Amino acid sequence: MLLPAISRAQVPPPVPHPRIERPGDTRPPANDQPSLLAPQNTGQGGNDTALPPDTAPVGANPSAPDIPAVAQPVTLSARVKEDGPPIPNGLMWRIFATKPDETGKLPMLFKSEDPAVTLSLVPGKYLVHVAYGRAQASDTLDVVPGPNIKTIILEAGALKLRAAVTAEIPIPPNELTFDISTTGLNGEQIPVVSAALEDEMIYLNAGVYSVVSKWGEQNATVRADIRVEPGQVTEATLFHKAARVSFVLVSKPGGEAIADVDWQVQDKSGKTMLSYFGAFPTAVLAEGDYTVIAQSGDAVFNRDFQVQPGRPIEIEVLTTVY
Repeated sequence: MLLPAISRAQVPPPVPHPRIERPGDTRPPANDQPSLLAPQNTGQGGNDTALPPDTAPVGANPSAPDIPAVAQPVTLSARVKEDGPPIPNGLMWRIFATKPDETGKLPMLFKSEDPAVTLSLVPGKYLVHVAYGRAQASDTLDVVPGPNIKTIILEAGALKLRAAVTAEIPIPPNELTFDISTTGLNGEQIPVVSAALEDEMIYLNAGVYSVVSKWGEQNATVRADIRVEPGQVTEATLFHKAARVSFVLVSKPGGEAIADVDWQVQDKSGKTMLSYFGAFPTAVLAEGDYTVIAQSGDAVFNRDFQVQPGRPIEIEVLTTVY
């Protein structure tokens, strides 16, 4: 367990397989488009020869008859940082023409998931996009006669998240999710990852991210800003000020639970946190003051209670008090 509330361990990443969900979560987010413009998928991976639209071979006379362009060898690779090793797997490459087509999109000429791409392109300018998990980078590619070798530096790192109540009170991983966002140019929050799991290795471009940990289905959340460094794994533990609370309607303290009860739990503003029908409702509630209302038949019972961060607690609602 990491301390304090946000702690980091920066170690060289082993460059394992990132999670790349299909379809649509690997950047570009939709329609295989780079971050500038949306392209049109016109090709698939392979050692193909591609010619940008309306691009004549280097040295050609535009008024002369068309002469087949001579494709040149191109090799592409990627690193997470300048002095890091080549990324051995988990990459998605896309190559686009730089001139939009009649729809205003950049035609996609090539696509591959190979870690090191070798292909042939006629001389000209291209746009190269590479994604590694949710880290991505784009750059121009100038193909000239002779071998063309290009390495793209992603400036990427990884983030590994956990959450707990205290160092001694863990939270079951299946009750946790994490949302990650970044700040846009106008200060707005731009979602990057939704519902990430505890201990999941999340590959991101280096920078500062807003992380929100959600515990359960009610109001137990905690937020922190975390910096991801290039070429490093940042581990962080977020601590929830909340507790799991269960409820029971009884005729005397420690008595048998009454079945078929309609329950509602409200916070001090009157907002409903939980609605449930049955004998044993439970909820994960943030620190604060609440009221529980239990209806059995025509009889209604209620009790005020307070939640403190810690271990699970049980709230008994007594019918004999009323």
